[in-house]
Amino acid sequence: MKIKSILLSQPKPVDVTKTPYEAIIKKYNVNIDFEKFIKLEDVSASELRQDKVKFNNFTAVILTSRNTIDHFFRIAKEMRYTVPEDMKYFCVSESTALYLQRYIQYRKRKIFYGKQTFADLIEVMKKHKEEKFFMPTSNLVTEDYDAMLNEADFEYEKAVIFRTVSADLSHVDINKYDMLVFFSPAGIDSLKENFPDFVQTENVAIGGFGQSTCKAITDAGFTLNFSAPTPSCPSMNMAIEEFIANEIKKAKKK
Repeated sequence: MKIKSILLSQPKPVDVTKTPYEAIIKKYNVNIDFEKFIKLEDVSASELRQDKVKFNNFTAVILTSRNTIDHFFRIAKEMRYTVPEDMKYFCVSESTALYLQRYIQYRKRKIFYGKQTFADLIEVMKKHKEEKFFMPTSNLVTEDYDAMLNEADFEYEKAVIFRTVSADLSHVDINKYDMLVFFSPAGIDSLKENFPDFVQTENVAIGGFGQSTCKAITDAGFTLNFSAPTPSCPSMNMAIEEFIANEIKKAKKK
């Protein structure tokens, strides 16, 4: 398999030359394009009020991503709700927790986080069973979240505060790429919606980041050629480079 043109289902960085992908472009003489396969739509304050969500009822908030943080503070502002200083924040990872600094004084707040997964966060939350949790989500929240929260017998309420929908990709020639890389199940949904006739040939590699994305790829009937994170490739750029290098080795042996 010869890789010359790669499509990453992510927004284009401000400066590609300052990303790890620049090294791949130069080393292997490949072209890398970036496209947003999904977009986020706000859920309005009026919609949330119809769901009878009352922020004053909660003492803690569960935050699973940067997008969730952005939209939590957006909707709070729209609802004229001042987040109290004693609100507790439970974040899925340290990097997610650090993102809170955009909105609050980090060191003065009660912030907790798991190692990386939601299951890790559940273990942290078990030490705070007395809290009344609010979990803001997108419309594509993983059902496992509810199962884990219910199994641990937490008092919580969930509300959709933003929607993840497919972007318009009518300007993209999907068939010119030798490699497609996805970072969420929603990206796969967008691929199928925008390109219903797309067929993965033996000359097209598909990569996925994260277990749920990889599962979405295979569930859609595609072949998963490489993935991240893995022990040898914790990042997607490393996985892409490893795959290209292995394909070059295979070609030399023929």
